[in-house]
Amino acid sequence: MPTVMAYHDVKDTKHWLASPLRKQIFEPIGVTNIRTFVDPQASNRVGLVMDVADMAKLEAFMQTKAAADAMTHDGVLPETLVLLVQSQ
Repeated sequence: MPTVMAYHDVKDTKHWLASPLRKQIFEPIGVTNIRTFVDPQASNRVGLVMDVADMAKLEAFMQTKAAADAMTHDGVLPETLVLLVQSQ
C-alpha cells in the first residue's frame, strides 16, 4: 500500500483543517491514515499524507465531479494540487 503526499493551496486554512469531507470521500475508496499539515512559511499551503490501497481508484476518483465539489467546498485551489507517491 503506497503512501501518498498531496499538497496544495487553500482559501481558508482553518476551514480546510476543520472539514470532515476528506474522511468522508476518501475512506470509501480505500484511503486511510490521513494526516494533515500546514506550511509554516505559507499558511495557505496545506498538505496530506495518506495510505492508498488502490492508486488507480484514487486517480479515477480525483477526476470526478464529487472530488471537484469536495475541493470547492474545502477551498482548495485545484491548479496548485501536487501528488507525490512514496518510492519503493
